[in-house]
Amino acid sequence: MVTRRMTRQREAILEAIRSAGGPLSVAEVHRVAGREIEGLGIATVYRNLRNLRDEGMIVAVELPGEDPRYEPVGRGHHHHFLCTECERTFDLEGCPVDVPEGATLPGGYRVRGHSLTFYGSCERCSEV
Repeated sequence: MVTRRMTRQREAILEAIRSAGGPLSVAEVHRVAGREIEGLGIATVYRNLRNLRDEGMIVAVELPGEDPRYEPVGRGHHHHFLCTECERTFDLEGCPVDVPEGATLPGGYRVRGHSLTFYGSCERCSEV
């Protein structure tokens, strides 16, 4: 694995992801990191996201029907809430499903992991 040099652009992109309260879309990363780096190009964001993912510093979060979003590694097991109003995604602490890895479900399905995405209105959008 090749570790690339930490440029100002790369640092701003990684900081945008680390400081977010949930996984960010490419457009959100571009907007947040662009506040720090004037003239930050979308191609630079895509390239750095790919490299940061390949180096194991961030992970892609796949939500059904959505483009990938990105968050730092090491956040532990958690789930996500997608606001259908503002389209922001939030991390949810804890796990409402008590199905341990290795469990067998009815039908003989062996669990290796799981992810849940909840949909609705976030607190801010619910107030409107």
